[in-house]
Amino acid sequence: MNKFIPLIISGVIAVGAFGCGEPPSRTSADAPSGTNENVNAPTKETAQTTQQDATSEVRKDQIESDIRAREQRNNATGGDTDRADADLESEVRGKLEANLPASQLTVDAKEGDVTVAGTVPTQEQLNKIPTLAQEIKGVKSVKVNAKVAPAQPTSNTNNQPGQ
Repeated sequence: MNKFIPLIISGVIAVGAFGCGEPPSRTSADAPSGTNENVNAPTKETAQTTQQDATSEVRKDQIESDIRAREQRNNATGGDTDRADADLESEVRGKLEANLPASQLTVDAKEGDVTVAGTVPTQEQLNKIPTLAQEIKGVKSVKVNAKVAPAQPTSNTNNQPGQ
């Protein structure tokens, strides 16, 4: 019996360490849930809602507070450039959300390599993604899988001819 207890404990630890992968961080609720997902252009209403949320003073304060807290925790441990994946995802997401309103992006990080997917409304915003992500301490590389997809007007099925 005593020989099995360490085996059981190590099994529980292994499952806990490898079975609890965190989902990627998203700049909006409508952003893709993963960096490998096919994405469509948002509707005009969705883009406006996302932009209003990202540019509100309350949201800006939340983003700044989150980034500041993570930076302070990192600096308290010696200012490591090797950062937790969740911290990198959160900080890059916050940076992108604050600087690229109306974007619908998902951020995934693995050992400093950041992947950004989703949509932005303009080519100018798409071009800013790598620079903004690299501003976060601990980001080693940035892969951009995002695409330009201007907001599309919503289709109104009630005004079809013949009805």
